[in-house]
Amino acid sequence: MLNWRRDPGYEQRMNNNRIAIERSKERTKLIEKEIEQLRQETARLRQLNAKERALSASIKRLCFPPESSSIPQTSIEPGSTPSLPS
Repeated sequence: MLNWRRDPGYEQRMNNNRIAIERSKERTKLIEKEIEQLRQETARLRQLNAKERALSASIKRLCFPPESSSIPQTSIEPGSTPSLPS
């Protein structure tokens, strides 16, 4: 004769486990969606940063040309010798 007793909480635990698994799957899908949104936003921000750097370089080049620098430009012509400050 078998000595078997039915576990009264088995079905309830199994149902709770199934519910927990479904919730985990739903959370995983939400997290994956958020990750994709973050990737898209990151790509957009990289593009904007590249535009900003290009615009900033243009502004510096147009507003502050090298000849307006307070540091005198040195000649780099062939045969020239560097001048020493007096």
